[in-house]
Amino acid sequence: MHLEPPMSSRKKSPASPAPSDTRKFSSQLVDGPERAASRAMLHAVGFKRDDFKKSQVGIASTWSQVTPCNIHIDKLALESAKGVDAAGGKSVIFNTITISDGISMGTEGMKYSLVSREVIADSIETVAGCEMFDGLVTIGGCDKNMPACVMAMARLNRPSVFVYGGTIKPGCHDGRDVDIVSVFEAVGQHASGKISDATLADIEQCSIPGPGSCGGMYTANTMASAIEALGLSLPNSSAQAAVSDEKMMDCFDAGAAVMHLLKRGIKPSDILCRESFLNAITVITALGGSTNAVLHLPAMAHEAGIKLSIDDFQKVGARTPVLADLKPSGKYVMWELVRIGGTLPLMKMLLDAGLLDGKVMTVTGKTLAENLAKVKPYPKGQEVIRPLSNPIKKDGHLAILYGNLAPGGAVGKISGKEGSRFSGKARVFDSEEDSMKAITSGKIKAGDVIVIRMEGPRGGPGMREMLGPTSAVMGMGLGKEVALITDGRFSGGSHGFVVGHITPEAFSGGPIAIIKNGDPITIDAAKRKITLDIPETEISSRLAAWKQPKPRYTRGVLAKFARLVSTASEGAVTDKGL
Repeated sequence: MHLEPPMSSRKKSPASPAPSDTRKFSSQLVDGPERAASRAMLHAVGFKRDDFKKSQVGIASTWSQVTPCNIHIDKLALESAKGVDAAGGKSVIFNTITISDGISMGTEGMKYSLVSREVIADSIETVAGCEMFDGLVTIGGCDKNMPACVMAMARLNRPSVFVYGGTIKPGCHDGRDVDIVSVFEAVGQHASGKISDATLADIEQCSIPGPGSCGGMYTANTMASAIEALGLSLPNSSAQAAVSDEKMMDCFDAGAAVMHLLKRGIKPSDILCRESFLNAITVITALGGSTNAVLHLPAMAHEAGIKLSIDDFQKVGARTPVLADLKPSGKYVMWELVRIGGTLPLMKMLLDAGLLDGKVMTVTGKTLAENLAKVKPYPKGQEVIRPLSNPIKKDGHLAILYGNLAPGGAVGKISGKEGSRFSGKARVFDSEEDSMKAITSGKIKAGDVIVIRMEGPRGGPGMREMLGPTSAVMGMGLGKEVALITDGRFSGGSHGFVVGHITPEAFSGGPIAIIKNGDPITIDAAKRKITLDIPETEISSRLAAWKQPKPRYTRGVLAKFARLVSTASEGAVTDKGL
């Protein structure tokens, strides 16, 4: 294995390497008489004699029929390969897995979702390390394969570009835009008798019209925007339709860009730094992005050797307004942002306001400020992105909460529409399925705090997303009357008064494990506290009597993940301390 040394937490000026450095790894694989057998095998997969003198660039494709998010990525990978070859390199396409959060949501299968992030990162590292590629293009389209691509890029530290597969175009039902979250909320509407079987079937059939990632500012679009703000994608890669000429050109250009990075010796360690991660947090805050960013960005920073904590989200949020009126809590889908110019005008606004560090390096070989220098503002009259003078929310929507219920931290998604404080009585469930039965059968009432535990990284295992319960609550019209807390996590499509990532989790003996039905709970986003309002002596007594349950899985990938995984507040990574 040929990994580069760990990155520092500071950006560095890229050096001009000797020409041989553009083949630093592949030359060890194919040069010289003793490597004839390697060359012979590569001839069989399409290499010509001249190709052995070229830089080899791996194209990591997350193509799969599993999900519409990734169904088109095989074509995008071919375009990136063309870009590499046209720029004088030799492209080699390889695949990794993907799973579908949206399809597996609410089932036992969803436990594999976060686990897949680690599997994908490991698999890209494994292939690129074994085949000794000099550079990489990674193409992701769904929630977990995107941070996984970056995690592998950071570990390998070879010239690399990430390409986002692109957003889906919205479906249409009764003249309004619909997407996957519309379907989940329709389930709640159906359960409460607000819509018929036929209407539910119609919404189901028209909400996902083709390829691309889920259409709101959910996790995929959040992470695409964050990765572009980090400097690892070409400008506006995060804001293009999955099926479009712009996305095909983005892929071709990414292949050429890797060759440019190879010639200049620019690696992820020259791009990723604490400042670039703070830029990413700023952009996803302005966009009203997913709580999953609080899980994935620390994981990505960990792989890059950069210190980033969940408290950084609170610090950035204190100075960064929410400007995007995007779903799930807003009106518009990502396609509407694409139509008015994408993320670049927003980043220019933030840069001009002093909210972004423009000195950081990017995969263009230029700084962020240089990339944004000629960007024009959004067209007049658009309503998707508010001006800084008239924000949707004056500070960030991602609240980092502490208290006797979450001494290791928790993450709230508070858009402002729900209020900033909620007090109620606990309704406790030891699985997502049990909570859904109670919600859809009308057993949850105004004033309840739904507690879903044993869904953390170790206890689930896998830290499932609670999109089903949160959407059912919204669909039944209880979004402002009910809160939901969990040691699991949320989909980017979740909204309402919700708090996840409660640490320590129930399986590890966190206070969430000893909550009883009827216990009073207070969530105060303004004070950033989440408290179990019973005497501390009672909490201590219950914790002393608590016994850890047996693991739900004892063999296979879920068991391995449960044994290795860190806490949610540490990014739920599996190589911490190794």
